[in-house]
Amino acid sequence: MITGEEKTPNPVLCTTLSTLTKITLTQFRNYGLASFAFPEQITCITGPNGSGKTNLLDAVYYLCYTKSYFSAQQLHTTKSGTEGFRVEGLFAGNEREQVVTCKWRAGKKEVAADGVEYERMADHIGRFTAVMIAPDDMALINESSEGRRRWVDSILGQTNRQYLEQLLLYQRVLLQRNAWLKQQPVNPSPTRAELEYYDARLTESGTYLHRQRAQFLKDFSPLLNDYYHRLSGGSETMVINYESNLNQTTLATMLLQSFEQDLRLQRTTRGVHRDELLFSIGDFSLRQYGSQGQKKSFLFALKLAQYTYITNSLGKRPILLLDDVFEKLDQQRMEALLTIIQGDAFGQVILTDTHAERVRNAFGPEVQIGNIML
Repeated sequence: MITGEEKTPNPVLCTTLSTLTKITLTQFRNYGLASFAFPEQITCITGPNGSGKTNLLDAVYYLCYTKSYFSAQQLHTTKSGTEGFRVEGLFAGNEREQVVTCKWRAGKKEVAADGVEYERMADHIGRFTAVMIAPDDMALINESSEGRRRWVDSILGQTNRQYLEQLLLYQRVLLQRNAWLKQQPVNPSPTRAELEYYDARLTESGTYLHRQRAQFLKDFSPLLNDYYHRLSGGSETMVINYESNLNQTTLATMLLQSFEQDLRLQRTTRGVHRDELLFSIGDFSLRQYGSQGQKKSFLFALKLAQYTYITNSLGKRPILLLDDVFEKLDQQRMEALLTIIQGDAFGQVILTDTHAERVRNAFGPEVQIGNIML
């Protein structure tokens, strides 16, 4: 069990402040051709539902991670009736400006920085960062373990290059091992040499991933609890339990023990790809027993802690993307959130709302807000 009892680590000095100053969309979601500037630290995108506010946030996220936050399929990010899209962003840093271009057409994705195309998409990860808070994020608490594993992997993948490489290797070998298992009923292998190779590679990579995940949660929990208390005013302790077979034994032993079952089911049934994170309030499951208010506070605290962890790890602040948050939080939590994100620890903020005046009233007249009306 990993709790939030440890002392919150001191943040590192943020040496890089990278902000998005302009974005141009071509055939991205509901946009034909559109450009938007972000002259202020806080930008509010306003307009009626269905006007493209969330899509604009998603385009910013795409520039950072070469994928949509909301859709796993590239085809769904292309404007209806077209065959591809292009997103270009101008980032201003402490030293120089950089242009990032993402294109997708006829099943092929291209990503370039200052006109130089990446050979591997993974090489872009970590250069520009963002943290999104969206209404559907409650699924992180309420739904399957896959989303929680993906959340941890996304953070460690951009803050630890070796983690990303080992994760990609583990996923590739897992597919190869599963393909080997599926061919055995129709074309059995004369030896287990190939299987032994896969098991050795999975053990090496999986052991590393498990160790890094455990250390991350130990470092992360104090940040989570700090933000939860600041948002909710409550004194409950938020706990993240890391459930993994590797907590009790080695991955090599597990793969040997589960071989007959794996062969029968034709898939690898045990490993770090089956790990689970359980969110709790003290000893009670947040998913089962948490109130809506507790879940909302936990979710926002989780994302703010993610923001701080990335900042501390990379020495640069992500772009904070807030989608329709004014509809989801009560007055107390909203005031606490606004106080936090206007502090020195946060950089560029881009948010959406249906009412521009509500945003200005929330932040106050002294705060400079850029407004994009759709």
